[in-house]
Amino acid sequence: MRVGVDTGGTFTDVVAQDGRITKVLSTPADPSEAVGAGVAGFAPDVLAHGTTVATNALLERRGAVVALVTNAGFADLIEIARQDRPALYDPTARRPAPLVPRELRLEVVGRLGPDGQELTPLGPVPEVPAGVQAVAVCLLHSDLDPAHERAVAEELRARGLDVTCSFEVSPQHREYERLSTTAANAYLRPLCADYLGRLAALAGEVLVLTSAGGLVPADEAAEVPARLLLSGPAGGAAAAGWAAAAAGFPDAVTFDMGGTSTDVCLIQDGRPAPAGDRTVAGLPVRLPSLDVHTIGAGGGSIARVDPGGALAVGPRSAGAAPGPACYGLGGTEPTVTDADLVTGRIPAGAALPGLAGLDVDLAAAALGAAGVDAEGVLAVVDAAMTQAVRRVSVERGVDPSDLALVAFGGAGPLHACAVAEALGMPAVVVPPRAGVLSAAGVLAAPRQADVVRSWPNPSDTTGLVWTGLEVAKEAMARVDVAQGGWSANLRALVTEPLRLSSDAVEVEVGVDCRYAGQSWELTVPTVGAFAAEHERRNGYRRDGTPVEVVAVRAMARVPSGVELGSLPPVERQGRVVGPSVIAEEDCTVWVADGWTAEVHESGSWLLRPSDRREEPS
Repeated sequence: MRVGVDTGGTFTDVVAQDGRITKVLSTPADPSEAVGAGVAGFAPDVLAHGTTVATNALLERRGAVVALVTNAGFADLIEIARQDRPALYDPTARRPAPLVPRELRLEVVGRLGPDGQELTPLGPVPEVPAGVQAVAVCLLHSDLDPAHERAVAEELRARGLDVTCSFEVSPQHREYERLSTTAANAYLRPLCADYLGRLAALAGEVLVLTSAGGLVPADEAAEVPARLLLSGPAGGAAAAGWAAAAAGFPDAVTFDMGGTSTDVCLIQDGRPAPAGDRTVAGLPVRLPSLDVHTIGAGGGSIARVDPGGALAVGPRSAGAAPGPACYGLGGTEPTVTDADLVTGRIPAGAALPGLAGLDVDLAAAALGAAGVDAEGVLAVVDAAMTQAVRRVSVERGVDPSDLALVAFGGAGPLHACAVAEALGMPAVVVPPRAGVLSAAGVLAAPRQADVVRSWPNPSDTTGLVWTGLEVAKEAMARVDVAQGGWSANLRALVTEPLRLSSDAVEVEVGVDCRYAGQSWELTVPTVGAFAAEHERRNGYRRDGTPVEVVAVRAMARVPSGVELGSLPPVERQGRVVGPSVIAEEDCTVWVADGWTAEVHESGSWLLRPSDRREEPS
């Protein structure tokens, strides 16, 4: 039995291969307790897991004591960063404190040039102070030549230290981003290794979802936990992309509203948009990821009147303990869930997993005591989520009026009509098992390996295809697929996409490109595709300007054998005219006034404004 588990801030969701689902309250002090309770009745052979442990540890600064070893003169790079300001016009804005304090930044003599030439021989490796739990090693140009970095790591490991090297984690150019990623990985590794180790007894094989939307073995995840910083939301985005395409909308925006946060992601041609890096807790992490944007708005987000007298909602959340006031577990502060209950979007007395019926009187009392209005709370949180959808659509050069909104998570279907209406979106798709869709996405996710290699000569693409094939073979090896028998057109990666496939694996190769003189790049299937993508994202192109290549990357995928469309169907029928509530086992759907809900043949609820009921093209 294969089982998918997604740990959220309020609930931990479980979906089994036979279609059974369960939700249990999360246990923030030790998330593995909720995972164990959730899978207790399933006896899984394979446990596929999406986790928030790495993200929460970075947000809450609960990681290891880390030392940094870098080149002489570069100890302060982790603090200097890019010298930009978090808020351009706010002189009081502060960057997050670096993960490594000044006294634990150690310098080593030695320097390699960008061409691999040794400019200064490597000197002695410094002693690491007592009390350090992990060491990050990041030396100049090790993305192109890791010789010095490897020698430093070997010496430190011989001393019994846990070492993260930048060339092993993020072998890409830009020293600060590579250093930040390496430090974050070292910071998270002891905690995540301990957590993932506790899951080993729950199943014969434990796989963990990465930020890029693919599964890796637990021991591999424990080695590079920085890859897990978008673990659960990535599963939801992939499943929502499938649901949108099945309902006739290959282009959509996912809208995953849980108890603590809301995650949104642009879907094009049925696939979530990728990103080469992301910022977590104010720190850049340069690893493959889905382009998911997260805001602190969920069912448990707390409403308050701010010092200026304005109504504010979130980012602080009531979480699973004590939870919203209506849970009756001791919470006294008003939340979005309390407002949903008081306004009738959630039926009075509705029961959630692990809870008795929701108490509307407690919810009303909490709202009244804080001096906030339920309708106002919903208006504020809806506006915040509408802005989040704009972030991944309008700011990506995509008109939201051409997209469907795929609503899931425990609270997403309660707020989807308001968000879609504000943006002129033509339809809302509520997939089967919407309340546990991220867990379903984790269940069906493929084994995946992502490999990236810096390209040393940006203006010269000679030999690019052979490097692409080498990177592809490395990705295949990481998913345990035999190599050999592959061939490719020599123009691949320059004018044609390079894709390798067989019955066992599919590999896609891409390139990071920029115009000569630019500082930032876009990932595209081929060099020839860059100009059109640049125009779509930025509104212009520079025909005649040389295009440079700065990195080659490959993604290898092995299917899980579980298809979302093959899960047992969810019983849904009829046509519902708003305003109305559709109560389901794992979530509640609010059909707003002026909207109509019908069941699409794919099994999803399809919600449309009542005057726009035409079939999707």
